[in-house]
Parts: sequence; C-alpha cells; structure tokens
Amino acid sequence: MKAMLVDAHQNMVWTEVADPSIQEDEVLVKIHAAGVNRADLLQRQGKYPSPPGCPEWMGLEISGEVVKTGSLVTCWQPGDRVCALLGGGGYAEYVAVKADMLMPIPKGLSMEEAAALPEAYATSYLNLFLEGHLQAGQTVFVPAGASGLASVAIPMAKAFGARVITSVRKTAQVETVRNLGADVVIDTSRQSVSQVLAEEEAAGTPVNVVMDCLTGQMLGESLPYMARGGYWIVISTLAGTETNLPLRPLLTKGLHLVGSTLRSRTPAFKAALLGELTEKLWPLLENGQIRPLIHKILPMAQAEAAHNILQTGGHIGKVVLRVCE
Repeated sequence: MKAMLVDAHQNMVWTEVADPSIQEDEVLVKIHAAGVNRADLLQRQGKYPSPPGCPEWMGLEISGEVVKTGSLVTCWQPGDRVCALLGGGGYAEYVAVKADMLMPIPKGLSMEEAAALPEAYATSYLNLFLEGHLQAGQTVFVPAGASGLASVAIPMAKAFGARVITSVRKTAQVETVRNLGADVVIDTSRQSVSQVLAEEEAAGTPVNVVMDCLTGQMLGESLPYMARGGYWIVISTLAGTETNLPLRPLLTKGLHLVGSTLRSRTPAFKAALLGELTEKLWPLLENGQIRPLIHKILPMAQAEAAHNILQTGGHIGKVVLRVCE
C-alpha cells in the first residue's frame, strides 16, 4: 500500500510501504478520507511523533470500510462503514485499528464528514463535559472560534443547553462563527477578551468553563473573571506558553486550571470515550441537530496544500483529505 511519508526536508511523499497486518483484536480498514489536525503539522516537523506501536506517518482520524477482522473481533464485519480514532497512520490507503477505536458512521453523513468526527468530537466532548463538567444553562468560552475544533465544540455545547462565547481574529469571521450558534463573538482585532469576560461577570453571566487552545497572556488576564468553581481547560498553547497568573482569584473562587490532551490517555479511556460519543452524540448527528462543518476537501496528493490552510489560518471548519472515491 501507499502512505504519506515526510522526507528530510519536511516534504510529504506518497510512498510504497508494507501492508499492515492485524492482530486478533484488530480490524483492517480501507481508508476513504482522513481529517487534518494541527497535531499533523507538529508531527511533520518532528515535534509530535506517533506513540509506540503506531505507524510513523500522520493521521489521527479516518473514515473507511472494514476489509478484514481479527479472530477475536465480533462487533465488526467486512463492509461496515466506520470512522476511527488513531494514534497515527491515517494518511495511507489502509490502517490496522483496535476494534474498540472504531465507531459506526452516523446515518446520513458522507465519508468526508465522518473523517472529521473522531478527533475533534472526542476532544470537544472530553474537555467540555468530562474535564469541564459543563452543565445546561452554564456559560462556556471557546477561543479561536474559526478553528476546526471550535466549529465542533460550539454547536455541541449549544445542543446540550450551554451559552457560548467565542473569539475570532478577523471581523470578517464574526458572522460566520455566530452562525455556528455562538451567543457572543469577541472580535480580538477590536476587543479585549478579558474586558468582555469582565463585562459578562458584571452582567451576572460569568464563564463556567473554558476550552482553551490558545492560552498565552489571555489566560492570566481573563481567569479572574470566571464563575466561582469554574474550570479553565488548557488543551494547547498556540498563542504562547507563558502567562502572568494571578493566584488570588484561583484561590478565593476555587477555580480549576487543568491541562488536558487526548493523545496521552490510555486505550481503555479512549475506548470508553468513543462509546459515550456514539451513545450521546451520534443521535444528534443523525437528526441534524449538529453537523460537522467542512471547510475544504482535497485529494491526498494535495496534503501539503491542506497543511498550508491550517498553517495560515482564516478558514472555518475542518479540512479533510480524500484517499479514494
């Protein structure tokens, strides 16, 4: 089969590699599409290698068709349409996947839409509800509202009855992101995040949960305006790795500052998480209450162009690579 390898100059090359073999608890999947994530960019730079035992090439989420099952697998059959969360290996024609890392494709979704589900939906659900303990009627802040992750997290939070604040860097993005369901969109080219959150607290609607992929100085400036007992979940540091953190509000309000990554979780945790997604979110996808937002679909041969979209920003929604028709 072929897979997308990275050469010494960080160029991506569609290269012949050995076919994957499956263990007795694994499934062989023919890949139709792969979601593109910022972790892929880091892995391409040599900063985020695949976990031990996973293929060396990129790709954390895929959709496809079951080709073969291991002797212990009874829940999947050849021909089943599935999507999967991977430790790596999605930029390829085939992948071997533990059976409990697979989910059925929700009815009515295309292969490309399904490829945008596993990583983004698992990350959003994990951090909003398991780490952040988000409840109906509470307020959540999801920075970087134009990102693929926020395009999932915003409608997900709304579907479960939360009030959503988000932020964008460009005025042109405000209305598009508002259409995702956000109640308040902070235009950081004109507004200060901390000032808006201070105004929200003064109005009696302080933020209970933050799912933050940016951090940097914004974290320290904004944390004092959270609701008592609130959870600020750090999932990445795209805007900087340092901040000036005021400790008094952390103490007096009983705030929780939590670091969270999906990739570091145990296989058992991930399997349980995917099971919860299938139970609680798949019905909402099938009835149209939530829907993955796709910015662009490109063939695997244009993987570098897909990475450039994420690198330059300005897009809204997920970028997906099509491996086969």
